[in-house]
Amino acid sequence: MNFCKKLVFGALLALNLAAGAAHAAGGAVHLDKAPGKTSDLASLQNGAKIFVNYCLSCHSAAFMRFNRLQDIGLTEQQIKDNLLFTTDKVGETMKASIDPRQAKAWFGANPPDLTLIARSRASANGTGADYLYTLLRTYYRDPAKPTGWNNTTFPNIGMPHPLWQLQGERKPVFETRQEHGKDVQVLTGWEQVTPGSMTPEKYDETVADLVNYLQWMGEPAQNKRVAVGVFVLLFLLVFTLVAWRLNAAFWKDVK
Repeated sequence: MNFCKKLVFGALLALNLAAGAAHAAGGAVHLDKAPGKTSDLASLQNGAKIFVNYCLSCHSAAFMRFNRLQDIGLTEQQIKDNLLFTTDKVGETMKASIDPRQAKAWFGANPPDLTLIARSRASANGTGADYLYTLLRTYYRDPAKPTGWNNTTFPNIGMPHPLWQLQGERKPVFETRQEHGKDVQVLTGWEQVTPGSMTPEKYDETVADLVNYLQWMGEPAQNKRVAVGVFVLLFLLVFTLVAWRLNAAFWKDVK
């Protein structure tokens, strides 16, 4: 029953996010291409660290166990020393420490589980990784919002900027253009208000690592699946060639 409730909640949340995103940039959201590096172990390890330090306090990944991080090159001791809170065990799932009742009071809804977030955000505009990569790089200060933050990719977002100390505070620069006989505000760039602890290039790299991890977490076996798929296709290609030559040999004397 609880699993069914999670599915229903996830579906409703996805519809809500899609509806909100459709209002950005005059009805069409431009998504930046996320660097696809799910086979880069260093990137995945850094992404796991960012996820635990900046996301796991509010968002769970209830279908991922800490010990599965051994698949990205971490030892069990490294997981215990660097990624576990004091009460967690390496065989447990990644559960948020926030109280669901407090989260609902603060943000209007309990923060969604992120295990499959990268897979669930795919759309005609791009992949789920593209969406997350763009979302985490388009926050800006907005005093009119309860959280003090807004987002050009997802206007009126309920989640405050989780990485603002790394990126600093920025404000979007819009330009008014005529589209279909109407004035439309188009995002043309960003103005840095206060610097973050990272340079813009380093911040983009950090977000890419986090998104890589989120994409990997949605299907940890994806790289192995691709490798097996390539092997199977090559095997079938060779087998087809052998079968064709055998067929020709068997029937060469038949008239």
